[in-house]
Amino acid sequence: MNSHHTHPTPPRGFVLWLSVAQLISWGTLYYMFSLLLEHFERDLGLTRVNAAFAFSLALLTEGLLAFAVGRMIDHGRARAVMCAGSLLAAAGFAALAHVQNAWQLYATWIVVGAAMAGALYQPAFSLLIRRYPDDYRRAIITLTFLGGLASTVFLPLGAWLISAFGWRDSVLILAALHLLICLPIHAYWLRGEPPAQTHTPDAPRAQLRDFTRHFPFWGLATFFVLFLAITAALGAHLVTILREQGLPETWVIAIPASIGALQVAGRVLLYYTEKRLDVHWANRWIPALLPAALAVLIAASTSPWMALVFALLYGMANGMLTIVRATAMATYVSRDRAASLNGLLGVPNAIARAAAPSLLAMLWTAGGNYQLGIVTMCAASILAVAAFWMAQRRALGAATN
Repeated sequence: MNSHHTHPTPPRGFVLWLSVAQLISWGTLYYMFSLLLEHFERDLGLTRVNAAFAFSLALLTEGLLAFAVGRMIDHGRARAVMCAGSLLAAAGFAALAHVQNAWQLYATWIVVGAAMAGALYQPAFSLLIRRYPDDYRRAIITLTFLGGLASTVFLPLGAWLISAFGWRDSVLILAALHLLICLPIHAYWLRGEPPAQTHTPDAPRAQLRDFTRHFPFWGLATFFVLFLAITAALGAHLVTILREQGLPETWVIAIPASIGALQVAGRVLLYYTEKRLDVHWANRWIPALLPAALAVLIAASTSPWMALVFALLYGMANGMLTIVRATAMATYVSRDRAASLNGLLGVPNAIARAAAPSLLAMLWTAGGNYQLGIVTMCAASILAVAAFWMAQRRALGAATN
């Protein structure tokens, strides 16, 4: 573990500035689409399905590039990756201001998807794990405080920009944010990258397939894919689920809106209890909040208070599970190759995120309401937690042997 120990703990400014870039990147690349969707429909004459397909293309592109990005970061090229992400974001949004038809819209969102691969959490988490092997968990939690507020900041800001300047000028302003704020942050703060791991001849660099042959990798893979599918499906359908359960309209809007704040609250709780809690104990019980939340959602039709309990459990679970997801591969499979191993899951993760909302809609059609879908998600979450627990037990068992 040679070169790492030159940076035992992250300097405060480093993580703070990196999280400012995350706030802007998540707010623009991920959350702005929902505000732009109806403008694409109206101005380009597209159906909702055709316009929304642009975002699916972006997520798929991000997934396809995840492995290449992970490998580059494992080889000490994080600064190049994240600067390229900011440049591609600026180029994508600048081009978006001039689109006239569907194929141009799709082409720009493929560019935006490439920017996502280079500028969002995955590359940032990977570089923190490489730079601060002894303290990466706290650094990652700190990074997600601001990142978690991206929707809270950019949905109102984006809506105001569009109403004040029109959507085409607004996306030019977004391009400028990447060029003038994110790019300089990545170029300045990511200098002095620790070199790729050097190994003595008697301890050769482990091959990826050495890790993918063993259960911990597959257990974590099952957990990640199912977890992302459930959160993507809920993200798309939560408002209609709550409405169908007969909740008052104010609750229908307030509950999804509160989840962002509760995610950050979950991370704050984790940050302050981090040093006192055994990391493996925390990793064991945080995933269990997800099936608990879904079980409560099944019962939420009885009262708005149950829906509030769901929001509390789901928001906290989601906030803390981001940290578990970011660190599990490094903790239970391989710290050296965590970025590449997470990258291998890019395509299955992207397919799960893209397909899950449609699958939940199909279950709704089959059942005539959401109950079947919620029960299916609850069962899938129990399977996901079981896979995680088995992976953790195998990894810790192997470590003690």
